[in-house]
This record gives sequence, structure tokens and C-alpha cells, in this order.
Amino acid sequence: MKLSASVSTLATAISTATLLTTLPIASSIAQASAPAFTIDDALEQQVIDWRRDIHQHPELGNQETRTAALIAEHLESLGLEVRTGVAETGVVAFLEGGKPGPTIALRADMDALPVEEKNDLPFASQATATYNGKQVPVMHACGHDTHVAMLLGAADALAEMKDQLRGNVLFVFQPAEEGVYEAESWGAEQMLAEGAFDEHPPEAVFGIHVVSSLHTGQLGYRAGPMLASSDTFEIDVTGSQTHGASPWNGVDPIVTASQIVTNAQSIVSRQVDIRTPSVLTFGIFEGGVRENIIPENVTLKGTLRNFDMDIRDQVFASLDRMATSTAEANGAHAEAHLHEGYPVTVNDPELVNAMLPVARELVGEEDLVEVPMTTAAEDFSYYAQEVPGMFINLGVTPPDENVADAAPNHSPHFFVDEAALKTGTELFVNMALRYPDQVDS
Repeated sequence: MKLSASVSTLATAISTATLLTTLPIASSIAQASAPAFTIDDALEQQVIDWRRDIHQHPELGNQETRTAALIAEHLESLGLEVRTGVAETGVVAFLEGGKPGPTIALRADMDALPVEEKNDLPFASQATATYNGKQVPVMHACGHDTHVAMLLGAADALAEMKDQLRGNVLFVFQPAEEGVYEAESWGAEQMLAEGAFDEHPPEAVFGIHVVSSLHTGQLGYRAGPMLASSDTFEIDVTGSQTHGASPWNGVDPIVTASQIVTNAQSIVSRQVDIRTPSVLTFGIFEGGVRENIIPENVTLKGTLRNFDMDIRDQVFASLDRMATSTAEANGAHAEAHLHEGYPVTVNDPELVNAMLPVARELVGEEDLVEVPMTTAAEDFSYYAQEVPGMFINLGVTPPDENVADAAPNHSPHFFVDEAALKTGTELFVNMALRYPDQVDS
């Protein structure tokens, strides 16, 4: 993790995002310079067919061999320069346009989740796989099947018009966005480490993620921090084992750990600037084997979510101090360990400002929605640390349903209105076609 780089990038993004309110957005760049490109019915149906096939055959992180083979075969048939096996199962393809211009990257993630599907669909998943040593059901409960299908459709359309394409497009099909159990590196971070951007360096990167919180075809954008960093922590509390009937003969790590959990609540509520949200959550409290024995050890585990990497470091330092001092006051000992996860996903404000007219031309003003910061995390953040990035949400909840009642991402009932796939595919295509003109405006 590049903490110093991410802090600098974030500070710049926040500063620039603040300035956006004073920028002349209704200037020449606010009007798209050409009508939006649309795909035909045949390609739309092909995108839907790809999505259903991938949905019916989901694969967990770093196990996406079938999906990767499908992707590589189609991209090669389009005449693209294709590289496979990046970060285990990733696929990177390069399309050279017929006219000189910049290179941009379009990214889609491929992996599914260990979730049992509960949707009544003819293409519902019945797949299983090994996860953490156990056989588990597998489902595309986060919509990565749609991301792959839409980007394949975009590659198809752009390859068809490559002679008119100003610049080049790098297609990044990434494994393991959801993580890999007990692996040291995976997904976007590993893709970059293995040179995904090296041979054809892009100057900007775009990603789309389907969400149930927006209606079909709506696009959700945000300049600056959009998704939180995601880190986990573990606190080991050591006391002195004794009989539960005589606690004075030992040191109770359960009471100590309980106090740590309670005291830690004041970190976010009293020590962090409320204008930059943070979340500190304990999810595991383990200790003891018998009701009348005070154990020697207790383990606490949880997650940290932040929108500023400096504040993230501050929160962990406070948690470490809170744990060790609370334990010391009780005669116990505590050690806190932070496991770094994804950094904050920051949308480059200048890039967002330049490209919003493209999205607006595609869906209209009413369906272009500024969304709030979200405490979910995404490893698209690594790409956006390398080059300016723009991550966009695509709504997939049918118009006649209340988004508040829609099953969220990661639910076994997560449902995608396939009418949204046309919008997502067209957005990928239009970003590639219009980028050179928009950033030069």
C-alpha cells in the first residue's frame, strides 16, 4: 500500500473537489460535443447472453479460469493484443485506435462470492467451490458478471470502429476484487505489480459498479473520496487463567476486552473530526472454553473504514493506545495489529468534471445522480492511485420497485434488471470515444 502517495492524492482530490463548487461547470465542457453512441439490439442481446452465462457459472477469486478463457477467446477474435494469467487469472487486452491519441483503461472485475443464490431465475447459479477449506455455494451476488459482460460488449463495439477511434483502450479484466482468503496480494494491487499498466500506460482509468440503490440506468457519480478504505484489526488480550469462583486469583481478559470494546467507542465519537467520517467496528470476540474458567486469552477482531488515510492512521494509533492502556490498568496485556486493506477510492475531480457531460448526454440530467460517500470499499482504488480515475455506479433496480426495499449487493437475493446493461456498455464506449475531446476542452 502506498500510504504517502494515497495521502497526497487524497489531499489534492479533497482540495480540488472543494473548488469544484466555484468552477464554471456550465462552461464549454458542460456541453457534450457530440451525440452519445448507442449499441444496437444485437449487441445488447449478446451482452445479456454473456451475463447470463457467466452468472450461471460463477467463480471465486483467483479461480476465474472459465470466465477468463471466455474473455480471452472473444478479445482475440476481435484482433486485440491479449495477455492472460495476470495476477493468476486476469486478462489485459489492448486496442490500438486508428487515430493518434491518449490511452485510457476500462476495468471490470470477474469474481463471485461464497453465497447461495435464492433468486428464481432460469440461469440461477448452482455452482459450488472450495473456500477456506470448505465446499460452499457460489453466486455473482455483487454483479461482477454484469461488469464483465458490459466491458466485453464495449470491446466489441470499439473494435468495430477502431479506425475512427482517437487513441487507444486498455481493457482490464481483474480477478479477486472481493479478496482471497489468507493471500498476501490479489486483485488490482497484484495486477499492477505484474505490469497491467506497464506496456501500454493509460493516462486515465474508468470503472463501473452496479448497485441496487439506484434505479435501472441511473448513473451515480462523486468527485473526490467516494468509497472508504477497508482495514482489519486484531487485538490479543492476555490475562491470568483462574477458577471462575475466585477471580481475584487471576486477571480476567474477558472483562478487560469488554472494557476495550466499550472504551474504543470514544475514538470515533470524540477523537476524530466528524467532518471526515470513520467507522470502527468489532465483529469477533473470542475467548474461553468453559463457563467456570476465566481464560488466559481473548481475541478481538474488527474493521476500520475511513475516507482519509491520515485519519485512518490516527484511528489505529488511538485504538492501539486505548487497548494497551486499558489492559495495563487491569493488570493484563494487550497487543493490537492492523492488517492493511484497500485504500480510499478517490475519483479525480478534474476528470469527473470533464467526463460528466458524457454521462449526462447518455442518460439525461434526471438520471445522473450525485451519490454520497459510501463505507463500502473497492480495490479500483489502487488503479486510481496510479492515474486519475473515475468510478461510477450503475443502477439495476427496476423502476417500479422502491430502491429502499431492493436486496443489496452481496445478498442471496441480489437482482439485476438487465435493461441496465445497455446503459453500462454504452457508458464504457462513450468514455473511450469522447475522452480525448473532453480533456482537451
